Parts: sequence; structure tokens; C-alpha cells
Amino acid sequence: MQNLNKETVYSLVQVKGTWKRKAGHNVKQDTKGRVSAAKIYESSSSSGTTWTVVSPITFTYTVTQTKNLLDPSNDTLLLGHIRDAQQLESIRSSTKPMKRFIVMDEVVYNLYGSQVTDYLEARNVLYKILPLPTTEENKCMEMVLKILEELHRFGIDRRTEPIIAIGGGVCLDTVGLAASLYRRRTPYIRVPTTLLSYIDASVGAKTGVNFANCKNKLGTYVAPVAAFLDRSFIQTIPRRHISNGLAEMLKMALMKHRGLFELLETQGEFLLNSKFQSALVLEEDLIDPASVSTRIAIETMLEELAPNLWEDDLDRLVDFGHLISPELEMKVLPALLHGEAVNIDMSYMVYVACEMGLIRESEKFRIICCMLGLELPVWHQDCTFDLVQMSLCCRLQHSGGLVRMPLPTGLGKAEIFNDINEETLFRAYEKWCNELNSGSPQ
Repeated sequence: MQNLNKETVYSLVQVKGTWKRKAGHNVKQDTKGRVSAAKIYESSSSSGTTWTVVSPITFTYTVTQTKNLLDPSNDTLLLGHIRDAQQLESIRSSTKPMKRFIVMDEVVYNLYGSQVTDYLEARNVLYKILPLPTTEENKCMEMVLKILEELHRFGIDRRTEPIIAIGGGVCLDTVGLAASLYRRRTPYIRVPTTLLSYIDASVGAKTGVNFANCKNKLGTYVAPVAAFLDRSFIQTIPRRHISNGLAEMLKMALMKHRGLFELLETQGEFLLNSKFQSALVLEEDLIDPASVSTRIAIETMLEELAPNLWEDDLDRLVDFGHLISPELEMKVLPALLHGEAVNIDMSYMVYVACEMGLIRESEKFRIICCMLGLELPVWHQDCTFDLVQMSLCCRLQHSGGLVRMPLPTGLGKAEIFNDINEETLFRAYEKWCNELNSGSPQ
């Protein structure tokens, strides 16, 4: 048994570029030099000395809803991530051209590539645009390496020239991973062009690609310096992709916000038809469902993500719809979009919640009807009970031995459960299949 001596704590102070340790927890901030928030704890025993480093890491990033992002008079895309007023003024007054490496989904490039080019040239930016087929089937390390090879050839400053990703969730996830690997962390900016990425992938810190036929098996927790959200991009995506994004919005509604659920229940068809474009709201005194729904979805998502950016706490309400869907999505790829797979998962979990007595039959019916109103699938023949069991078994392995199942306990409220028995899951599954295998409640 080790005989430990008393532990000594050291603060760290930098003077003229050199860090020195000073004994004690509380080194005065007026001490000559720069005081770090980090501490070194030193203890000795008969077998040697142990140093324990405690170094707080803070990420600061902005999520900005904006308009006319590609208008050359709008400098948000190039400078919106800078929060220091002096640095901003210095860049604006400099005659040196800015430099940017941009990765765009190739479909988005075909739609907006000329506008992005015109924007960059109007602002005298040295640029490289890399269009890539960022689909779920191509979400792999090979694509990350392709980005890194092109980035290395182009050359950027690792601190002042952020990479820009313009596309859907796959593009944002993949570019984020590449940026986190290049020089161990290069700043990047997310510009979502789908509804799903607008309210989900753009607002968090996770990056990733698929590996070994598993969804997002490889990845990092590195937030972008900024995400710039312009709803005008959404008007060019197909109606099915609007529904796809509405699934993630519905997830936040069911978990946290009854008002959002009721808005989707009553205005879902309008949102689908208008493609989230506020200009189609004709009467000024009416609320704008697009603005209200996206704002609530982003705010509720950030409430859950910000205190747990690195997922130190594995109890996460935002995992609702993500217990079975990763296995289902990969099994039938590319038949189901991500949000569609998530909604099928949520649909089944609503039946589990009802079977457990957490929600009433009438609430279950309202939720399923809302899903159908958003033109989302509520059942799939490949979502077998074997797949459910396998998915939850994987969940146990990767979640500290607990299933950590988020379930609704009403409309707009939820809790995490760990004590669901297989009999309950099977009864819920049988009812789910019997009532929904035709695609609508029986």
C-alpha cells in the first residue's frame, strides 16, 4: 500500500512568456503576470511522485440566425465569428485580402455555388471551394482525408482563417471532424442548408463519420467558432427533407415544450407548404410559425447541449429517438433519411411510454397524428423486435451499463428511465405493429 504524503497544490503564473508554478490555491489576480485557471496537484509516496493536472477548457461559439447571408454587403459569413471589437476593426481596415477554404455539398454547390463565388470575389477573398457528395453513404474517413488533402494544398492560417462548411448535416459533421484533426484543431464555421441541420447539427459540438457500418462511430467534440443560420436555404430542399427536419423539431417539442408541439400540431402543414419562408405569412398580426418554431427548437436544444457539451453526463433528453434509429438507419441505408428513422424510433417509444402509464392513450394518439400530419413515417417493417433488442443492448454497452431511455411523461415533458423490462417493451412493440403497420392508427 502506498504511503502518500500531503498533497501540494500549485497555481500557474506566466511572466514574460514563461509559466511558473506558485504554491497555493488562490494566487491573487493582481500578481504580476498572467494567472491561469489551471492547477497542478503534487503528491509523493514511497514509490514516486504523482502530478495531477486540472485544466478547465472553455469553448465559446455563437449560433446566429441571419438573413441574406450571401449578400456581398453582409459580412457575417467572413467576420461574424469575431467577438473582439479591436480585432474586427483591424481586419476591416487591413488591405490584406482574407483567405477562406469552403467545403460545399455538391447539390448545394449546384444551387448556390455561383452566389458564393460572387460573394467571395466581391469582397476580394482568396478562396478555394471544394464541392463534395456529402451523403450518408459517403460519410467516411476517406472523405475527411480528401478534405484534409485539399486543405493542406491550399494552406490557411490555423487561427484566423476558419474553414467554412455549407451543406446539410453530413457535410457539417464531416468538415467538423476534418477541422478538429487539422493541426489538432482548426476553427470552422457551419452554414446549414437543410432544416435538419439548421436545428440540430449546426448548434452542437459533435463531429463524426460512419465506421464499421455504425453511424458516427468516429468523431470528436469540437464546436465550430460559429454557426450562421439563414432560412432562405431551406426553400430549395424537397418537401420530404422538410419533414425530415421536422422530426428533430418534434423531438424537442415532445421532450421539453408543449407549446412547440401544439404549434407543429396546428401549423405543420403550413410549415411544409411554405418551406419555413416567413414571407408567405400574409397577415402581420399573426405569429410567424417558421420563426417561432425554429427559435424554440434551437433554444431548447442549446439548453440541453450547453451544460453537457462533451456528454460527460450520459442522461440526455436529446437522445430521444436515437436509441434504435442508428441501427435502423444503417440497416436500410439509403431508404430512410435520418429524421425519418428518428421518428420511427420516437413512434415506438411513445407506445412504450403509454404501456408504462407515463402518457394517456389520447396523448399517444395526438402524437402519432401529429407525426402523420408532418408526413413522417411512424412504422417500418425492418424495425423488428430483434433490432430493438440489439439496439438497446448496444446502448447498455456505450452508456455505462444503463439504458438511459428518454420517454415522454406528458406533452412537452420527459424523464430518463432505466428500469424498463423486456415484457413491457414487447407488449408495446406488439401494439405498435398491430396499430401502425398500415401507416396510420387502427
